[in-house]
Amino acid sequence: MLYFLIALSIILALIGIVGAVVPGIAGTPFSFLALLALSFAEGVSFSPKFLIIMGVIGAIVFTVDYVVPVWGTKHFGGTKAGVRGSTIGLFLGLLVTLAMPIGFIAILLGPFIGAYIGEKNAGTDDHKAWRSAIGSFIGFLCGTGIKVIYACVCIYYIVKELIAIL
Repeated sequence: MLYFLIALSIILALIGIVGAVVPGIAGTPFSFLALLALSFAEGVSFSPKFLIIMGVIGAIVFTVDYVVPVWGTKHFGGTKAGVRGSTIGLFLGLLVTLAMPIGFIAILLGPFIGAYIGEKNAGTDDHKAWRSAIGSFIGFLCGTGIKVIYACVCIYYIVKELIAIL
């Protein structure tokens, strides 16, 4: 059972780190589930308090990830059209990434281009459309950064416990 829980935890942690950067995969819950799975292994010393704190932080990260890109777009003067365009661009960037070998670039540029196109379709002038696109890009990077940090912290604690029990 120990090795099954270790393998499950590692798989969930890997999905968590991938999900931190790939839209459409909820990386934060997978990172937390990796901690939770390992907590059932014999010899692992995650306290209930630690798991509750990491769960609450994970819920906050999960929520903030949906708010930050919208906030970034609006903070830089974007409209609802820019926010919608950013969201559409995010998913199209994911599809392009899966279909073509240009990788992470499409995920980064998708929200930026989508916000710009959304603003232009709404009749916004170039300056405001660019500002909205930049805000969307900054919001996306901040949200992704927060998820990556959370996933790395979870992986740190998993590795620390694995070293202790093996």
